[in-house]
Amino acid sequence: MNTVTVVPLAPEHEAAWRRLYHGYRGFYKNPQDDAVLDRLWGWLLDPAHPMEGLVAVRDGVPVGLAHVCATPSPIRAADIGFLNDLFVDPDIRGGRVGEVLLAAVADLARARGWPLVRWITADDNYRARTLYDRVAVKAGWNTYEMKTV
Repeated sequence: MNTVTVVPLAPEHEAAWRRLYHGYRGFYKNPQDDAVLDRLWGWLLDPAHPMEGLVAVRDGVPVGLAHVCATPSPIRAADIGFLNDLFVDPDIRGGRVGEVLLAAVADLARARGWPLVRWITADDNYRARTLYDRVAVKAGWNTYEMKTV
């Protein structure tokens, strides 16, 4: 594998980030919506917004992304990290890019003072779950969603 570095998302990554995020939305069968991408891109570049973005870069090309933010954990009386999105270009999966991204998320969490990072994934996302089982512990929680609109 060529060397992969992880850097904070920056304006020059926009085109590659959009390509990757379209792939992420497609994987989860979300319709492509440029208005959503425009809003999210704005959040990621706004230093006042809690959402932060990282990109994995190989040979100068972004090949993976991670979006993370702080979320309060009342039981800990502390913020923890929440990994909202993680995606690696399907053409290079298996090269440990996801692992490198998760290590960078852990580094960011330590820098922010977050004692842990939590995330969810689809039950049938077996390939990603294999990675997650290597680098994290599956929590014993079930996830529910309550529609409000």
